[in-house]
Amino acid sequence: MTIAARVNRYLEREAIDYDIISHYQSTSSIDSAIASKVPIHHLAKAVLLEDHEGRRLMAVLPADTKISFSALNENFNARYSLLKEPAIYSTFWDCKKGAVPPLGEPYNLMVACDELLDNLDKVYIEAGDHETLLCVDQATFQVMMSNARHLRFGKQLHH
Repeated sequence: MTIAARVNRYLEREAIDYDIISHYQSTSSIDSAIASKVPIHHLAKAVLLEDHEGRRLMAVLPADTKISFSALNENFNARYSLLKEPAIYSTFWDCKKGAVPPLGEPYNLMVACDELLDNLDKVYIEAGDHETLLCVDQATFQVMMSNARHLRFGKQLHH
């Protein structure tokens, strides 16, 4: 189990209460949900974006959805695209590659949170490795997302 250094400091500073869910190594948010035996739509994933002026945005949405760029672009009056991997790795240097915690505050990032996550009793988040999830209740998740803009921008994936 490894909680990313900046995430750990944030959790301690804000006195965030959470449970740790350990699982076998996974390669995606959907794999993490399956490995942890948690509902896929309760796992919040982070997708890093950059707009036409170089401003970064962390989009936080359920693992079983994909981003509607048109919804984000319209809401933020921007043209977002995926942030390049080298920039992600340098921003999240305290995390394993591809294990981005969906928390913007420890990384000084603006956040958009999909409203689909706003009414769940529990939300699970990546801790910064590929073997650990953190579980928080809805009230705690709202505290963690208090500086985020809450809107609907996730589109359901069909498996």
